[in-house]
Formats: sequence, C-alpha cells, structure tokens
Amino acid sequence: MNTQEVKLKIGERELCLTTGEMAKQANGAVLVRYGETIVLVTAVMSQEPKEDVDFFPLTVEYQERTYAAGKIPGGFFKREGRPTEKEILTARLTDRPIRPLFPTGLRNEIQIISIVLSSDGEYDPDVLSVIGASAALHISDIPFQGPVGAVKMGYINGELVLNPTYHQLEESIFTLVVAGTRNGIIMIETEAREVSEEIYLSALESGYKSLLPIIELQEELRAKCGKQKRKVELFELNPQLMESIKKDVLHRVQEINLMTSKEERIEAMEILCKQLSEKYSEEYSPEEIKQALHEVQKEEVRKYTIHNKRRVDGREFGELRPISCKVGVLPRTHGSALFTRGQTQSLAVTTLGTPADEQMIEALEGEMFKKFMVHYNFPPFSVGEIKPLRGPGRREIGHGALAEKALRAVMPSEEEFPYTVRVVSDILESNGSSSMATVCGGSLSLMDAGVPVKASVAGVALGLFKESSEEILLMDIAGLEDHYGDMDFKIAGTRNGITAVQLDLKIDGISLDLISQALKMAREARYQILDIMEAVIDKPRGTISPYAPRITTLQLPPEKIALIIGPGGRMIRKLINETGAKFDIEEDGQVHISADNEDSLNKAISAVNNLIRDVEVGEIYDGKITRVTNFGAFCEVLPGKEGLIHISEISNRYVSAVEDFVKVGDEVKVKVIGIDDLGRIQLSLKQAQESQEQNGGQNLRSSTSSSPPFSTKRKRNHPRNFRKR
Repeated sequence: MNTQEVKLKIGERELCLTTGEMAKQANGAVLVRYGETIVLVTAVMSQEPKEDVDFFPLTVEYQERTYAAGKIPGGFFKREGRPTEKEILTARLTDRPIRPLFPTGLRNEIQIISIVLSSDGEYDPDVLSVIGASAALHISDIPFQGPVGAVKMGYINGELVLNPTYHQLEESIFTLVVAGTRNGIIMIETEAREVSEEIYLSALESGYKSLLPIIELQEELRAKCGKQKRKVELFELNPQLMESIKKDVLHRVQEINLMTSKEERIEAMEILCKQLSEKYSEEYSPEEIKQALHEVQKEEVRKYTIHNKRRVDGREFGELRPISCKVGVLPRTHGSALFTRGQTQSLAVTTLGTPADEQMIEALEGEMFKKFMVHYNFPPFSVGEIKPLRGPGRREIGHGALAEKALRAVMPSEEEFPYTVRVVSDILESNGSSSMATVCGGSLSLMDAGVPVKASVAGVALGLFKESSEEILLMDIAGLEDHYGDMDFKIAGTRNGITAVQLDLKIDGISLDLISQALKMAREARYQILDIMEAVIDKPRGTISPYAPRITTLQLPPEKIALIIGPGGRMIRKLINETGAKFDIEEDGQVHISADNEDSLNKAISAVNNLIRDVEVGEIYDGKITRVTNFGAFCEVLPGKEGLIHISEISNRYVSAVEDFVKVGDEVKVKVIGIDDLGRIQLSLKQAQESQEQNGGQNLRSSTSSSPPFSTKRKRNHPRNFRKR
C-alpha cells in the first residue's frame, strides 16, 4: 500500500490522517497527528469466529510511551508497566463510540491498540485515539458501520472553544468530549462546574457540527486506500429454537419479567433455562438454549414497555425508585453515608488526610499531585455472585472516575480546606445505576465528614427504548432496562447545574432533540433526589470528626523557610520530635502542619511562630541558659536564637564567678539591650529584673508565645484537581 494522507483544520491546528507507512501487517493502521501530538492506532481481526462465547470479543488498549514526551519511566525497571488510570479511561473512551457499530452476531476477536508516539504537552491524545480507531477500522477489511467523528469542547469567558489545550481546559467551566456518526451523537463524556442545560446543549450542538467534517475526512481516506470489507460468519439464533421456546414458555417469561425482586427473577430464569435444556438437550446445546431464552426475555421486556406504556417494575416512565439515605453510619470513619435506591445500595466513606497523602501521578504533560479521589468497588456479593477478589477492573475505575468528576465541582479550594480527601464507595447491592448511587452517597458522606462542599450533588441514569419512530425515555433505569435498553445516559449535578455526564449507546446515534428531552427529565429527577438527600443533611457539619487529623497552613516569607529546616534538617527533626506533628514545606513559603489532635497542632504552630519571630530590642523574654563562660552566659531567647548575657549584665551585685548566679539549663527572664551589625544579641538579667519591678512585667515576651506573626493561607485548588510541583 502506498502512503496516503488527508488533512483538515480543526480548531487551532491541522488534523492529519496517514496510512500505509507504519504497521502494514495490521488489518488497518492510521497515524493521527494534531499539532506535534501523534498517535498510532491499529485494528486487527481474527480469521475465524471465537468459539464458545456469547458476546462480541472486542478489546481496546491505549498506551502512552514516555518517550513521547522525552522522558524515561520512573521505578526500578525503567519501562512502562501496568496501564495507568489515564490509559484505562482513554481506552474506555475509545471503546464506547465504536462498539455499537459492529454487525450484530460478530464473534471474531477484534483488537484496537492506540499508542502515543509523540506528545507536545498541549493537546490530550484521547480524542485522537477515538478518531484513529474509527479511521483504522473504516479503511480496513473489518466489518464496521462507521466512521465516527469526535471533538473536545471547552467554554471560556462565555465562548465555546474547539479542541482546547491543557492550559485552556484549566480555565474552562466544562470539558466535553462528543462522538457521533451521521445518524447522531453516539457518545458523550463531560466534567463541568455546575453548567446550565441550555449552555450544555449549545455546546453539544456545536461539537456535533464540528465532528461531521472529521467523518468526511475518514471517508476521503477510505476512497483513496480502503480495503473491501471481509464477509464473516455472524452468529444467529436458530429461528426454530426461538419459536419453540416462545411457544413453550412465553407466558412464564412475561410473569418473570414482572417480578419486582431481582433475586427471584434471576432464580426463576435459571430454573426455566434448566428445564428447557433438559427438554431440548438432544437438538441444541445449553449455550444456544440460554441465548435463545435471553433473546425472548429481551423482546418481551421491550414489547411490554413500548406497547403497555409502563415499565416492567410497575413505574411510570418518569418515576424514580424508592430512595432512602443515612449518614454517620460508621462511628470511627471521618464521614459515612448509606444511599439506597431501589435494589442499588452504596456505602460511601470519606477519609481526610494530610498533604503528604496526595496522589502523585506521572503523566506525559508532567508530574501531577491529586488531592481529591473517588474510588468505586463492586464486590461480587452485590449481585449475588461468587468471584475471586482481584484489583479494580476497567469498569470500577471508569465508574469511580465518573463519580469523581461529578463531585469535584463542589469541592472547596485548598485555601479553604487543605486536606487530601478520599471517598470510597462500596456497592453492597446492585440493580442498575450504581455509579450514580456513588455520586449521591459520596455527596452525603462528604457533608457528614465536615468537608465544606458548595452544594449537594445527585446523579441519575436515563434509558431509552427505540423501535422504528417510537422513542421512550426512562428515568432511573433498573438493571433489566439497562441490559435490554438502547441507552445509558448518566447525568449528575447540583440545583445550579450539571457537573458530569456520560452517554453510551447500543444503537448508532440519537438526535439533539432527544438529548434535550433527556436533560430536562434528568434535571427534574435530580431535584427530587436532592430534596430527599437534603432532608437528611442539607449542609456540611460544622466540625470535622475527632478522629480526623488537624491541619493548618502558615504562609511565611520564603526567606524564613531555612529557619524551619535548620542546618542539615536538624531544626525540622527537632520540631517533629517535640510536637508530634508533620510538616510539609514548599518553596513559596507555605508550611502545611498536620497533627492527630488540636494540642499537638497548636504546639507546632507556636513552635514555628517562635522560630521565625525576630528578637526585638527592649523586650523581655523567657530564656534558657545554654552555655556558661568566664565572661558571661549564653541564653536562648527564641528557638535557634541565642544571645550573650555579659558578666556585667548579670547582677547589680559584684559577680566573681558567673556559675554563682546561673547554670546551664536554668530558665531566666532576660531583656534584649542591643543587636549589633553582625546580628549578635546582647542580653541583660539585671535590667530585666529592674524593668519588671517598674512596670509589673507588662513587657514580658515568652519564647513559647502562640500569637502568630503571619496569617494562615492555603494553596488554591487546581481546576483539574491536579497541581504541578
């Protein structure tokens, strides 16, 4: 194949698709370039269908080579290891818009691999991966009903920005990734800061118009070098088996679908499947019977909903499942909540940590530190199953990231709240929309922990049944509707606006009009859920848990930092040993102090304040004798600040030997009578005594005084929840 290339200006840069130069043994390979960011995307399909599978075996991998940014990986092995969270989320972002566009019944294994070869540090390669996957499939011989276009949108100072840079995204009030075909929008991923539905819809409309030329660009590339699509064997259910099962158990399947308990419904279907397997064992395999029964159940769920205008669980289309909320359910955690919606339940727990607990992330655009984390766990008992416990999978990471986006918009700045915050959602029951239950439970637990969030956040998932011209939107979908429906549209936000959106489809696109209807329905649902949540807790608790660490931040002049650290770090070690507190010191003069209790924190604050306080002439201090010589005694008046009490300033009486009046370790009151050009402090015992006798001790300065010479400040939170050092 000769090298072929097509170009198109999108936003501020030129988008270039090249094929025929690299990875020529793949079914399809495209080099996607935008600015100086380059992503190689390949698509490969197996020759034969995979046996003994009842699903479409598609895998998508995304990898960021550190050499793309001119870096060598950290760690002992000095090479890329397991996928990072960013790589997993981008792989999911690439998978979601292309998965619905393969023929039904395809059982050949397909693998998409995206590799970032060059990164200019300005543009995120995630959208390029989506475009590249679509282009590689489109020009290949793999059956694919694309292509797909994708763009990223921002909103800065009242204006939409197409394909914004990293820097622009920090200023933007939302980050929107939208993918679509000529038939409509097929995937959405959004993080926002309480954006109105009207602004959001206008961004979607603009984004969809902007991605259409990218579809045309891929069609132009296929016209130049596209391969003829391969004819593959598609799995089809035996129509005779389908008719036999319908004839035998249709009425029973209809009854099972209307069962309100998920456990009873699953058990009844398993019994029914076993009975059918015994009856048709000589003609069909158990797997064929199971898939046929599954298809009958799907048809009946959709038919009942569309024709009867009611849902299988008895709800109206716009009706929520029953909701209950509790907070403070775990006594020793910093904040906890139990959120239950129907048969979906999230136990959300908030833990407050110190700045030392920040998560460090090595990314292509630089080293980042993350102060707010949401982690989602999905144990097998939540769906009544037995599975080995492993680390978090792609689904768990994806759901946690979505909930994190939804809650991040209301988190306080670092100036307001210097804690590192981690929210963990353990799904105890699952029957649809557990990620949105995590948003609701997480919001409640943050308030219970006393985190000064701006508002409560609620989330809901909407579904869709589409048959011909009939389109039915469903509010708060349960598991059966999610499984057999055409859409999973998750929308989270506050009363002021949207904070996160995720749209996935099983069809090839939906219209903006339908999305507009869904946004309005979601807003109504969100308000209802917020009413229930706020009846339990409507604002953050006034104080944090007694079991949480105490943190404050002192903003000091940068030149004072050396005093806190001391020669060879001796002073900071002394502070840690004496106060029991932890210190995180930054070059700009910020000193983060954390301790297990208020007494330890106050002691540490006092020690720092005294350490940086300047000695003032004429003031009296509580001091401690550190050395005795034949010409006087040295006395520490403030931490690290020593002065000399000359023998002539020890007493009004004759002093033949200094040891007769003071010894090492004695605590005395001394007056500062001078500081010479070299900064040497001159002290007097006798003048301190005279001054106190004259004014009753009013000018005494304690070396342990806690009055702060500087106000406390905290670092502003990075808009993307990351900050560079």
